[in-house]
Amino acid sequence: MPALPDAASPLKLGLSMLCENPYRKTGLSTMFPEFVARALELFPDIEWLVFAGPDQDWPVPHARVRVDRQFPSNENLLRRLTADHFHVPVAARAAGAAALLTTGFVPMRKCLPTVLHVFSLQHLDPANRIGFARRTYRKAVMKRSWTKADLVITNSRFAADQIRSAVPALADKLVQSYEGLQHDQFHTRAGPNETERLRHRFAVTPGYFLWVSNFYPYKQAELLLDGYARLPQSIRRSHPLVMAGGWSEFRDVCNARVQQLGIADDVNFLGWIDDEWVAPLYRHALAFCLSSREETFGRCVIEAMACGAPCVVNDIPIMREVTDGAASVVNFREPDRVAAALAQLAAEPDARAALVQKGLARARQFTFERLATERITAIRKLLDSRKPAARA
Repeated sequence: MPALPDAASPLKLGLSMLCENPYRKTGLSTMFPEFVARALELFPDIEWLVFAGPDQDWPVPHARVRVDRQFPSNENLLRRLTADHFHVPVAARAAGAAALLTTGFVPMRKCLPTVLHVFSLQHLDPANRIGFARRTYRKAVMKRSWTKADLVITNSRFAADQIRSAVPALADKLVQSYEGLQHDQFHTRAGPNETERLRHRFAVTPGYFLWVSNFYPYKQAELLLDGYARLPQSIRRSHPLVMAGGWSEFRDVCNARVQQLGIADDVNFLGWIDDEWVAPLYRHALAFCLSSREETFGRCVIEAMACGAPCVVNDIPIMREVTDGAASVVNFREPDRVAAALAQLAAEPDARAALVQKGLARARQFTFERLATERITAIRKLLDSRKPAARA
């Protein structure tokens, strides 16, 4: 871990969480609170001003955190965009923030240094099918405002390369900092009666193949279904496919594919699940599967590895980077190869055990302490470079 910088004068940072919908949790709902919590521990001179919606959860109560709830979050999209672009920067400056941390945009009314987090680049490829309105907005914001960022933070080398290619002017402002992992939540230690609780809550028993993700088109859940359907029925009956995740319009497409493939008896759609069930589901899976065609990191993979689930991931550059030899990497557009990878984990305990050990070792490399240290250090370096030189 990089050495901590010396404590300096108190530093207040503004952070907008308004881009999150409080009723649809994503990785950012975890990442930013953990970032703030670790920064508070590691940097005693840091204060935070967090902009969160009236109904948005903020799980880090602290004397050095003030939560401003006067603006709407992303369940009110147009009002949120107006607030983030015009009102939040003014409020942050008035409250004494030295910089504002945002996700995916630089405010149109920029009135203090802006630290831009970039975690989503799906709009660069129309094949990801994120929707016309969302893609148009993200392209427009990238073109109009990204070059105005004072610092850009992204979560992988792959994403950093994409950003440099799409917006060359950002190259000198770019910091790559990997995601962190909640090791107190994602681990191999099962809770009391955990398998019985899973059976009672979800009607599942250990030994299933697991999917945990939103059902966006670019996640390519249908490719996992195609590969799973190639397994012999005996394997499917012993090792059903459990799919946890939301947004029903896309899940319904997958449900139709399940019916077409004739595997309805072997696939269990759980829908949205509460946080308390995520790690137990990982722990008792035969394998975790991610068929996504596009990610900037893929935190669910390191979560699964930390819980002792071997991973089968799509053969894309980011998955090779994040798993670093600790997962089975396969082209999900080749269903026979997918089926072979799944069958191997079902039939060869030694192969499975080897992936488990590699995954545990890889997951230990990702911590929120490292994330907070890297990002706060970069922010402080930016702000220090803006200070006027001391007079002789």
